[in-house]
Amino acid sequence: MAVFEYKAVTASGETLHGEMEAVSSDEVIARLQEAGNLPLLAKEAGSGLGFNLRSLGLDRKRVGSNDIGVITQQLATLLDAGLPLDRALTVQADLAENERIKKMMVGIRDEVRGGSPLSDSLEAQHGTFSRLYTNMVRAGEMGGSLDRTLEQLAEYMQRSKDLKDGIVSALIYPIILLVLAITSLMILLTYVVPQFAPIFEELGGEMPFMTRVVLGVGGALQNYWWLMVGIVVAIVMWFRHQMMVPDTRRKWDHRFLKMRMVGDLVKKVNTARLARTVGTLLINGVPVLASLSIGRSVMSNTVLAEDVDEAAESVKKGDSLARSLSETGRFPRLALQMISVGEETGKLDVMLLKVANTYDDEVKTAVDRMMALLVPVLTLGLAVMIATIVISILMAILSVNDLVG
Repeated sequence: MAVFEYKAVTASGETLHGEMEAVSSDEVIARLQEAGNLPLLAKEAGSGLGFNLRSLGLDRKRVGSNDIGVITQQLATLLDAGLPLDRALTVQADLAENERIKKMMVGIRDEVRGGSPLSDSLEAQHGTFSRLYTNMVRAGEMGGSLDRTLEQLAEYMQRSKDLKDGIVSALIYPIILLVLAITSLMILLTYVVPQFAPIFEELGGEMPFMTRVVLGVGGALQNYWWLMVGIVVAIVMWFRHQMMVPDTRRKWDHRFLKMRMVGDLVKKVNTARLARTVGTLLINGVPVLASLSIGRSVMSNTVLAEDVDEAAESVKKGDSLARSLSETGRFPRLALQMISVGEETGKLDVMLLKVANTYDDEVKTAVDRMMALLVPVLTLGLAVMIATIVISILMAILSVNDLVG
């Protein structure tokens, strides 16, 4: 048996901290529930693993999206257990290990106790909570279903996190392979290849063109690597600055949409974000036009976001959402058909969430396929470059042998 740390909330709203011997964290959770308590954390002592509704990770200075997701799930759990809002916020403040989160939760609780709605208290946190978040909370307060709204918010954030984590996971192996490839080439060109240059110079004779090119590249990297690094950094900084200029950003976003594989992926990602945001807001009673205004703010492509603005104007004049989006000519046909069916059946909110799930899955599949293609391309590219270096050295050695002979 192992020792587990646990934290829970009693039926009266008090927080419990302690340790318990058990076979697993599930047993700890079961014991706490049998005693009439609401478990919030159960992990093996000295371990960062286990059941933990507030898995806030390391003690960071800023409050990140992962922290907000955990706070949301935790608050939904406490409210669903019947705790008053101010008491639930107090429990969260007591359990927070991150000092900034603790201070934030205390501030929110104090404002709520002073008579402010939770949505207004969240808006006062200097942009920590997004427009989507605060508008959904406000809709939940107006509809009297704050706990359910928070659960939907937590689910929304978890789906977004899962998609992002899936893409990052798919990129890990190709990035590692690319780093190893670049490192191998740097070692060959800056250390191994230059070792042959003095030998060839002593023996004299005209070296093959390929050998001279490889030796020249190696010498340049060895003597001017700092200049090359500076140029790369300058280009990256210039590009980032240009992407902050609205007109330049729009031109690049337009180019991305025209790229064969990239454009299709960008459309699917942004369609999924728009559909999930608008669908979630509609379920919670937010009007269509307000939902579209918030939904366009989560889109990464400015051209598609402008298309949503145009569609919103058409909807304001009485057109259907599906028809308004189809007139832009950029959104996937399947998504438009599903939205049209949702409008005809009066279940637009539900259909939008199905659109989001569909395109989340398609994005993950597309990324997996692209990464599966990228790995052999990188491997083949590395093999060709190393073979070129080796062949250039062999050609020089053969030319020297001819001279000696």
